Amino acid sequence: MIRNLIVILGDQLSLEISSLEKIRKNEDKILMMEVSNEIEYVNHHRKKLVLLFSAMRHFADELKKNKFDVTYVEFNKSEKNFTMELNRQCKKFNPKSIKITHPSEYRVLNEVKKWEKLLGIPVTIIEDTRFFCKIDEFSDWAESRKELKMENFYQQMRKKYKILIDDKEKPIGGKWNYDVKNRKRLPKNHPEIPSPLICKPDKITKRVITQLNKKYTKHFGDLEPFWFATTKQDAVKSLDDFIKNRLEFFGPYEDAMKEKEKFLYHSVLSIYLNIGLLNPHEVIEKVLQKKDLPIESIEGFVRQILGWREYVRGIYWHFMPKYNQTNFFNAKNKIPNFYWDGKTKMNCMKNCIEQTKQEAYAHHIQRLMITGNFALIAGIEPKQVCDWYLSVYADAFEWVELPNTHGMILYADGGILGSKPYAASGNYINKMSDYCKNCEYDVKLKNGKNACPFNYLYWNFFLKNQNKLKKNPRLWTVFSTIKNMSEDKKKQIKDDSEKFLKTI
Repeated sequence: MIRNLIVILGDQLSLEISSLEKIRKNEDKILMMEVSNEIEYVNHHRKKLVLLFSAMRHFADELKKNKFDVTYVEFNKSEKNFTMELNRQCKKFNPKSIKITHPSEYRVLNEVKKWEKLLGIPVTIIEDTRFFCKIDEFSDWAESRKELKMENFYQQMRKKYKILIDDKEKPIGGKWNYDVKNRKRLPKNHPEIPSPLICKPDKITKRVITQLNKKYTKHFGDLEPFWFATTKQDAVKSLDDFIKNRLEFFGPYEDAMKEKEKFLYHSVLSIYLNIGLLNPHEVIEKVLQKKDLPIESIEGFVRQILGWREYVRGIYWHFMPKYNQTNFFNAKNKIPNFYWDGKTKMNCMKNCIEQTKQEAYAHHIQRLMITGNFALIAGIEPKQVCDWYLSVYADAFEWVELPNTHGMILYADGGILGSKPYAASGNYINKMSDYCKNCEYDVKLKNGKNACPFNYLYWNFFLKNQNKLKKNPRLWTVFSTIKNMSEDKKKQIKDDSEKFLKTI
């Protein structure tokens, strides 16, 4: 009889995962499962599936090399869901108990909570220690405040872990936040930017690609070329490559966009962080060792991990399960087909969606201010947008995707996560990118069939929602402009918006 059956999920690929801390190699067994329900509940990008299954299989091999007893079940030999497959394995091994690190997604946690009753075996859920902030710790912080400002949370985390803090508990460099220096457009004739590290597929990865190519041909996205790291060793090499070649200019240009530049100075490390190949503690520790790099780049990168990543996880667990049921603007429009095929005359949307189709990746400003901005001002129903983001990005798990999309992008939570909707006209896109240069629409035109749709949709969004937003202090300039807008102008904006939305 097995003492403990330890279940390790596909985003828990770390030897430091809490479920392995007290394992007895000669008495306990590890179970890893690929199940069809996890593949099919949304239209996951095929590169994302390759990443997950290849990384899981590599991790299982690493566990076996470390003398752990591992049972690994591939998707073409498994039951439909975790519960059914676990039941099959329990009948085979008859464990005394089941242990699992706290799942990252609410729906998986719900499934796990039913195991003890269904299987008649004690189940222990162990806290996930990879994060800086515990779930209960965040809830205590949130309940003690009227407003949940990420900046306040971030400063608290900095102080607690003494990150970029001097002996007097003051921020190194004199400021907590260098966001104001992190909004530069990429200059013309900028030197060639080094690409992220390319990891060639090995036998395990090639086998996953072959298997998925046979069974999941209709899933979104290009399967090849596949270049992601699928082992801890290669993920660490990717981290080192970022620090050496791109971290220096990450800060100033983290909001920049450029046609045919897919990655710019971004790390593309969220993919590895979110499945466990990299630990956020080790990532920050390595970055902080670079004393010779600009503070705006170091702090900007640390803020993404210690601040924003921890904050959205806290929001997710504090407000679920009701969080995803909100729809502040009562948005009901259907997501356009071009979100899946990229067939649109809007060059910015076309570029970002085609890149997403190819790479299962787009950086945060492409997600927030292009595809997300359009979804917001076009009034697309939140669940459809959230399902799309969850499907198409390799780093998307609901705990991180939902608050970013539902709250930050769509403001569907009514301001729990963000202080204002991140709506923008074509002017912002033109300021931060070169997409408009090769677009069939004219970004300088505000109305008419040749005008950039972002321009009239932007104003239509605020006209339509002014009763809900006009008291927001961060939007006073918007509503001052609307107050002075003629009725003819308002009608033109509304007519152009309705005509365009009917075409998509």
